Order: sequence, then structure tokens, then C-alpha cells
Amino acid sequence: MQYSPVRGRPLAADPIVFLPGVCADARLFRHQIADLGREVPVCVWPTSGFERIEEVASELLVNAPRRFALAGHGYGGMVAMEVLRRAPDRVTRLALMDTSPLGETPQEAAMREPKIVRARAGRMAEVVRDEVPESSLAAATREAVYAELEEMAEAQGADAYVRQVRGLQRRGDQQAVLRRCKLPVLILCGREDTVHPLRRHEFLSDLIPYARLRIIENAGHVPMLEQPDQVTTALRQWLCQPVVLREALPVTG
Repeated sequence: MQYSPVRGRPLAADPIVFLPGVCADARLFRHQIADLGREVPVCVWPTSGFERIEEVASELLVNAPRRFALAGHGYGGMVAMEVLRRAPDRVTRLALMDTSPLGETPQEAAMREPKIVRARAGRMAEVVRDEVPESSLAAATREAVYAELEEMAEAQGADAYVRQVRGLQRRGDQQAVLRRCKLPVLILCGREDTVHPLRRHEFLSDLIPYARLRIIENAGHVPMLEQPDQVTTALRQWLCQPVVLREALPVTG
């Protein structure tokens, strides 16, 4: 279900922790940080320090504020779900962007091994296009987005990528965790995403009692860079939602 802007309501005061996906860093969310950071504390937690998602989540919880909102993209969304599993009392709201709650299949895990070989050979630009195929980005912004993704991937390096791949290969299924979630939840995806397509986000939204699905038009797997204003608006609406939710507002023109 999509929803209209909430007018005249202040943003939630809790800090926002952004979690970037594979090969990405804080630059992935730079537009959202610049806008929302004027009103609420914002930080970006790296997701490439360990080979297991559980370890990333544990380290975040050691260092994070007592209570916080979580917004994760791709692999970062998977880390966010693990944080929720471990410490549901510390997460005040959750945004899952172009991600999946499902565990890795043996076939998917095996298909990642050639990507590791390419990364270790220094072919990070190829790795980016393996992870984010052309079909998963909107044509109008594709090359500009690739340039930014490749720059972040080179800065992160092959070792960081390999650790994230190992985390992906070992990740568990989080469906049961999400069914128990009673927080304000935003499910966000680019309509043209083929990595985690819309139908998977509809499934994800249906798992969660208070989830609201927002589809970003003219965007694919990286809507934060493809359509930053739409994403910032969606996050702002999410931050304006009361903790005790009412019925979703109707979409207005």
C-alpha cells in the first residue's frame, strides 16, 4: 500500500542508522543524510567488517545508541533484520530497501564464487555490474549510478567485498522475525529492480503487520542515487509515522 505525505508532523527524534549494501559506503545515502540530517542525528554503519551478518549486527549493537531507527539497503537490509532479531527493544522503526528476508540457497551461494575470483583479481568494476546488472537500473541514470557504485567499490576493496559475499552465503531466513515485528516499517523498492524485484517486496510487506510499501518510479536497485528526492520523501514520511499506527492515509494527487 502506498501512502501520502504526512503534513505538519515532526520527525521522530531517534537517531537513524543507515546500513549500506554490497560494495557501498556512506555516499550511497548522501542525499538522504544531507536532508534528514538537518533535523535528526544520522550515522552510517559499515557492513563489510565481518564474514557473518550476525557479527556485523553484534558490533553495531555494541556501538549504536540505546534506541534508534534502522534503514538498510540490500545487504544492509539483511543486517537490519538481524539487528531486529537480536534487539527488538532497541529498534524504534525499520526501513528495508531493495532487499530480501530469504536465506541463501546452495545454488545462489555457488554462483557467487566466480565473483570473488574477479574481485581478488582487481576487477571491481566487473563485480559491480555482476551485483547490479544493467537490467536492474533505470536507463536514464544508469551510467551515472554505475560511476558512483564503481568508485565506492574501489574504495571498499576486494577484501571487504569478499567478507560481504561470505555473509550473503551464510545468511539465514528472517521471515519469522518480520512476522513478529510491530514497528513502523517502510518497504521501499525501485520499480525496475530485478535483483530483488517488486513481487518480492510485496511478499516482504505482507509478512509485516504494520509495513507500508513504497514503489520508487523510474528507479531500479539503487533508488537512493537514481531518484534521491523520492527516496528522501518516503523516508521522511516513515519518520513522521506515529509509533502507534493508524490506518494508512489515502494517496492524494
